[in-house]
Amino acid sequence: MRILKFALPLALAAVLSAAPAADDTFAVKGATIHTMSGAAIEGGTVLVRNGKITGVGKNLAVPKDVKVIDGKGLQVYPGMIDAATEIGLVEVNSIRETSDTTEIGKYNPQLVALTAVNPSSEHIPVTRYNGITSVVSMPLGQVIGGQVSLMHLDGWTTDEMGVKPRAGLALKFPSIQSGGRFQMDSGGGDAGGGAARTSFADQKRNLDKEIAELNQFFESAHRYKQAKEAKLPDFKPDLKLEAMIPVIDGKEPIMVTATKEREIRDAIAFADKQKVKIILCDATEAYKVTKEIKEHNIPVILGPMLSLPLNEDEAYDISFTTPAVLQKAGILFSLGSLSGGANLASRNLPFQAGQAVAFGLSHEDAMKAVTKNAAEIWGVGDLMGTVEEGKWADLMITDGDPLDARSQIRMLFIKGKPVDLSNKQKDLYEKYLGRP
Repeated sequence: MRILKFALPLALAAVLSAAPAADDTFAVKGATIHTMSGAAIEGGTVLVRNGKITGVGKNLAVPKDVKVIDGKGLQVYPGMIDAATEIGLVEVNSIRETSDTTEIGKYNPQLVALTAVNPSSEHIPVTRYNGITSVVSMPLGQVIGGQVSLMHLDGWTTDEMGVKPRAGLALKFPSIQSGGRFQMDSGGGDAGGGAARTSFADQKRNLDKEIAELNQFFESAHRYKQAKEAKLPDFKPDLKLEAMIPVIDGKEPIMVTATKEREIRDAIAFADKQKVKIILCDATEAYKVTKEIKEHNIPVILGPMLSLPLNEDEAYDISFTTPAVLQKAGILFSLGSLSGGANLASRNLPFQAGQAVAFGLSHEDAMKAVTKNAAEIWGVGDLMGTVEEGKWADLMITDGDPLDARSQIRMLFIKGKPVDLSNKQKDLYEKYLGRP
């Protein structure tokens, strides 16, 4: 019995030491490591243990119990982050029952996008296939749509996917509607398509009224917070106003959708008045307001660049050159696929960034826009966005430049776990490729 007492622990230790490493423990050796925090490391090594990066460099010693992935001839980058999208909330745009982005009412700050995400969405594996490991999924709405959620694109449940469920408040800033792309503002506010004309004066009055209502809602949130802190006997909890407290305290940013110059200036003025932090989203005409944006240190999320200009008298390439303009102005910016049809899908994120490179943005800055910058904008720069020790192993291994459509993602890891790259579009391609 005494022999057995000592032999059992020794045998167990031997079994454990001989057991294969966990899926989230490995080393990529001999690859070119693009850390996004410094110079690329030729023939470098990335060590990963329990889903976290434990070492990055050249000539690193790899423990014997760690599985080694031969990275010779391959490139390692941090997984890309789509800074604003509808992934998981919309399956088929034309089928209302598969869309869960909006709720009744103008002000719904208590709603959280992650609770409506479908982990089994077909868009998720299609998006991962192009190297996107995380997204910020955003609700829509008339004014305040709810809380945007930062999540990983892997997991059986939303709890497993969630990184920052309450990453920020989604606010569609009130604006004067003057038509869409290639529809000129005639001064009468004709939205096109046979819509009735509304005078500019009437639209301006409506705009002022909506902004006043928005300010009033924020004032109500301040009064609610004061009443709560004072512990008044007649205080009644309010889910909407409760959700506003982190915002008015400056602990949570507001993602303000403001496309045109007037909207952007109004949004900045609103942020100054309410003393809140904002992130400008879909700021197509941010290039006209770079001085003010920089002075207020406001991050910008640009929408899809593979699109027409807002107005027919603008340069055809204005969407392509805006990232370089913001970079030159020293503005922290990222890219998002936002909402829309298949041409605006999140899977095209790397090609949006690649288009910016063709029109003046450096390749390094384009990659940072969809990795490091996005993580910093959403307050998770300590967890992801670069290949550095202590961060999650959200990694993509490619055979070339990930911004080039000809390159292939060979392996993808989310929190150190290898992700299956099969998806519906790939399956259909292979199916019809072999059609007799």
